[in-house]
Amino acid sequence: MALSLQQFLYYILATLLPVDKIIGRLYPYFGALLVISAVGVGIGLIATGAPIPEISLQNFHPANAPIFPLLFFTITCGALSGFHATQTPIISRTTQNEQQGRKIFYGMMIAEGIIAMIWAAAAMSLFDGYKGLNDLLAAGGPGAIVSEVSTKMMGAIGGTLAVLGVVVLPITSGDTAFRSARMIIAEYLNIAQRKFSSRLWIAFPLFAISVVLTQIDFNILWRYFSWANQATAVIALFVGAMYLYIARKNYWISLVPGSFMLVMVITYILNAQIGFGLSMNASWIGGFVGSGVLIALFFRAANKARANNLPLEEDISDWKAA
Repeated sequence: MALSLQQFLYYILATLLPVDKIIGRLYPYFGALLVISAVGVGIGLIATGAPIPEISLQNFHPANAPIFPLLFFTITCGALSGFHATQTPIISRTTQNEQQGRKIFYGMMIAEGIIAMIWAAAAMSLFDGYKGLNDLLAAGGPGAIVSEVSTKMMGAIGGTLAVLGVVVLPITSGDTAFRSARMIIAEYLNIAQRKFSSRLWIAFPLFAISVVLTQIDFNILWRYFSWANQATAVIALFVGAMYLYIARKNYWISLVPGSFMLVMVITYILNAQIGFGLSMNASWIGGFVGSGVLIALFFRAANKARANNLPLEEDISDWKAA
């Protein structure tokens, strides 16, 4: 799957120019399209009385692929998104205070989960069951499903808006991925980004790598992206849990979902053909054992950090008062 020249030029400009020049101007419109498409499809499902299947743990996959862990790598952003964690180098520079983080990050995660549920419900209800959905997937891929759902639920004009709302998702994934990668690399190497030349010599290798990657089978590349997305989410959750543990706050709010997804991430890569290709039972055992070891190492490191080098809450209060 090759990038179009226009899309690639957009990525270059969005990566190199200040965030308020392109991304800040276009994203409100992108967001509006995404919300309009999801709300329109959701209302259409209710208005038409679409037969949405009841929640069930029964496995309806035609090839009987395991629900766990594949569910969490099929609807990646709707389940948990490490990609959001990588956006902090961009977003944190545009916020006025830390309290906005809850709406920006947590709020958007909830919103994406709702959007994912709406589209999943539409896909399962409009094609005469799972066999019809599977046949359409085989014939036209996800794009055919998006187009069919949008047209059925919202008509020609509304359907076009809905399709555009979904199309912007991979576009916005690409531009922010390039931009955040540039900024993360710059932070690690301690390279100021005020000069255009400083941005360019970091961004150019990223663009060169992307050109090579576009020559790879996109389906294979997307599976690695899905796994890396969830693995990044796990890392972000454990970083948050470490901070909360050292600060003597409620770290379970981050550690519990992080541990759950840690099992999923390890199990998936052990079982998947793009990974080690082990049997499902062996992968589950490896997932739980590997996660147990890593969680134990987490507590060991957290206890050591809390005891050795970080102040207690009352010390922090004294610093603030001073």
